[in-house]
Amino acid sequence: MENNNDILLQVEHLKKYFVADKNFFGRPSSYLKAVDDVSFSVPRASTLGIVGESGCGKTTLGRTILHLHDITGGKIIYDGKDITHYSKKQLMPLRRKMQIVFQDPYSSLPPRMTVGEIISEPVAIHKIVPKEEINAYVLDIMKKCGLRDFYYDRYPHEFSGGQRQRICIARALAVEPEFVVCDEPVSALDVSIQAQIVNLLKELQIQMGLTYLFISHDLSVVKHISTHVGVMYLGSLVEIGTKKQIFDAPSHPYTQALLSAAPVPDPHVKVNRIVLDGDIPSPINCPPGCKFHTRCSRCMDICREKRPALTDLGDGHRVACFLCGSQPEEDTTHESAAAPEDAAPSTTDNKTVQA
Repeated sequence: MENNNDILLQVEHLKKYFVADKNFFGRPSSYLKAVDDVSFSVPRASTLGIVGESGCGKTTLGRTILHLHDITGGKIIYDGKDITHYSKKQLMPLRRKMQIVFQDPYSSLPPRMTVGEIISEPVAIHKIVPKEEINAYVLDIMKKCGLRDFYYDRYPHEFSGGQRQRICIARALAVEPEFVVCDEPVSALDVSIQAQIVNLLKELQIQMGLTYLFISHDLSVVKHISTHVGVMYLGSLVEIGTKKQIFDAPSHPYTQALLSAAPVPDPHVKVNRIVLDGDIPSPINCPPGCKFHTRCSRCMDICREKRPALTDLGDGHRVACFLCGSQPEEDTTHESAAAPEDAAPSTTDNKTVQA
């Protein structure tokens, strides 16, 4: 167990539901459960990688933690403080401590501002350094992120995708954050550029003591950068543990299928590919019981009726699967379509996952 002082971020039973449909009277009648009862904790200066299929709620999870989406239920504890219901004014000091690097470097930069203006704007707003020192400070940040000083007066359209992503990283790090959500920061880049950006992120983490929540669907990138890995399926966390536990001894059938689909660079290695039947169900009409049972070849009767709680297999490796000895969750609120304003934090008995 990590000491509580070593935990920077703690998420408890987090939920984010979006209104999917309304009735004749304009009241919500169904909800898209993008994040459904997710719990974990992230130690300081570590990297928690979140993986899963497209549409499983990875990006929504990261944005909800940063309060870019309103929270439907659960708790977010940052540096020992419950920030779940913080107002915009209360969040302002935290904005510089919690940053995000977006997926698309082409649309996340304002086209009418120069690189120097893009990076110096948050520095001036948060008063990181005196006004007369901003120019030198920004040039130093650019140098750390592999950007030449003569880029200062250039515009985003003059750069390649990899250079733009470096600008996005420089903008995020300019306010000296502690926690950074990396929302698939290399998925839009060429493979050779991906390696440069990932290595840059690792170097900056060591230099600045950063903590990352690294969201990606690329397992090879996650394996390279992460210290811990969480696997999401249909808005829920199905397995979490250290990188070695997840990649060397995956326990959940979905994790096993996900890892079997990853390409192996050695042509002489034969991989036993696990092919899943069907597509991921709709998050609006989640199947009862275990959400994965509709695609699982080892499905049992209890899987169709009860939802498994995350169970500790030892050393912080947790999995939500009856095949691994999980117990059914006592809470059934995930089956109801309660309005977000009426939704209360889950009362499940599973403990917060220790990443």
